[in-house]
Amino acid sequence: MKASRMFFGIAVAAVATACATRPTPVPVIGPTSQVTALVGDWSGDYSSNETGRSGSITFSLRSGNDTAIGNVVMVPKPANDAVPFSSATDRPIIRTNAAQGQGELLTIRFVGVEGNRVVGTLDTYRDPEDGCKISTTFKGEFKNADTIEGTFASVGSEIGHLPSSGKWKVTRLIKEVVDD
Repeated sequence: MKASRMFFGIAVAAVATACATRPTPVPVIGPTSQVTALVGDWSGDYSSNETGRSGSITFSLRSGNDTAIGNVVMVPKPANDAVPFSSATDRPIIRTNAAQGQGELLTIRFVGVEGNRVVGTLDTYRDPEDGCKISTTFKGEFKNADTIEGTFASVGSEIGHLPSSGKWKVTRLIKEVVDD
C-alpha cells in the first residue's frame, strides 16, 4: 500500500510539473501572408551585457493558426563574473545559488508581424535579484527566411531600477509545409 501511495504521489507531482511548464498560446497579429512567414519551429537565445542574464527562446507556429506556442527561459547571472567551463564538454557550467533561482520560465504575451519586422511583449515578471516587477518588449527583423535577430528592452516598476536591454536571435529548425 505504501508503494502505491508513493507512486501516486510521484505521478501527481509529475503531472503538476508538466502542467506548470506548458507554454501558453500567444496571439500572433498581422496580415495572414506575413504571419505565415513565422510558421515552423524556432529556437535561439538572448543575452544582456547590462544584467549578465541570458537564456533560451523557443516557439512554434502551425499553418492556419493565429497563435504560437513558445517560451523564454531566463537564467540569472552567475554569482561571480567568471563562468567555469567543463573540460569534458568544453561548454560553460551555469551554477546558480538559492538567491538566484534556477532559471525562470517567462511567458510571451503578444507577437505582431508586419513586413520583415516582428514585435512583441513578455508577461510582467519579477527581477531575480531585487524582486522588482519587470516589463519587457522586443523587436526584430528577418535576416533571411529562417533567422530573426533583434533587441529587447526591460523596464522596472520601481524608482531607481535601471532599464536594461539586450539582443536575441532565433533560427527556424523545422519549416512546416504551407498549402496555398
